[in-house]
Amino acid sequence: MKETFVIQSDTANLPSVEERIFHFCHECNVGDYHSAVSVAVLQAVENAIVHGNGGDASRRVTVECGTCRGGIYVEVADEGQGFDFGRYGDLPADDSERGEGIFVMKSLADRMTFSEGGRRVRLEFVVSGIDPADSLQRIALLQEHFATVAA
Repeated sequence: MKETFVIQSDTANLPSVEERIFHFCHECNVGDYHSAVSVAVLQAVENAIVHGNGGDASRRVTVECGTCRGGIYVEVADEGQGFDFGRYGDLPADDSERGEGIFVMKSLADRMTFSEGGRRVRLEFVVSGIDPADSLQRIALLQEHFATVAA
């Protein structure tokens, strides 16, 4: 199963992306994973709109959803110049919020890869036999990070 859709580069379109991801997850019988998938994908789409396309509403963001071995994937591509994704580690930089979205995506997805010079990100979610310990560790890492940011 594979579905591709294109949106105008405007954050007002995020609710329609969330709805499409919700339906895709349910069509693939992985509705229980919708929340984690949705948060990661919405972050990727928002990054594509704001950073990749620079908020230029004349540009487009392409979202492709599909099944892969052991789960599902979502690819998000923008029409921007790309970026040096190697500059961002596991945690966002202490001195700015840059990289926080990548941290969230990486924490929620089982695998994240960039291509096309950073204009495309692929998020893979293993949905057959996810380890509960991995889930708890991811949640704890996110909670710790956001508690530190809020302090």
